[in-house]
Amino acid sequence: MMIRMMIAATAMLLTGCATADTELDIPRAAGDTIRFTAGRCFGACPAYSVRVTPDGSGLLEPEKFTAVPGPTRFTVTPAQYRQLRAALAPYKPPVGTEKRIAHGENCTRFATDMPGYRIEWTRGEAKPTRLDYQSGCMDARYGKLRTTIGGIPKLLGIEPMLKPKPAQ
Repeated sequence: MMIRMMIAATAMLLTGCATADTELDIPRAAGDTIRFTAGRCFGACPAYSVRVTPDGSGLLEPEKFTAVPGPTRFTVTPAQYRQLRAALAPYKPPVGTEKRIAHGENCTRFATDMPGYRIEWTRGEAKPTRLDYQSGCMDARYGKLRTTIGGIPKLLGIEPMLKPKPAQ
């Protein structure tokens, strides 16, 4: 009986630790928490989610083909946060709404097997604002969006966390 109680207590402690590693503190500074998710592709594209707050807290949660084995915290400078916010501003749907850019939805020319991306802006208890972009959409009007998305890892300084080390 005592051993079962100790195992249960240990499991609860470990669960608490795991949860703490994947949550960011509620930001004190005004602004949106921005979540950027890179989905899987047909190949070895890094799949991950990254969140940044206006306070400068960042969290990378890897899924596949990244250099980090689990949730990894990082810091963004106020300048990096402002650059990210400004770079994404032209593509942000009206607050509390969602927009999809995918095959047959706001897209004419489409290539398959490309990763999908979700950008989500949240603030307090308000309904999130989301943009879902399937990068196979090759319409010329989304060229700047593709470039912006491609530059996010460099802008946030997380590129080394996304590139797996080659096998020895």
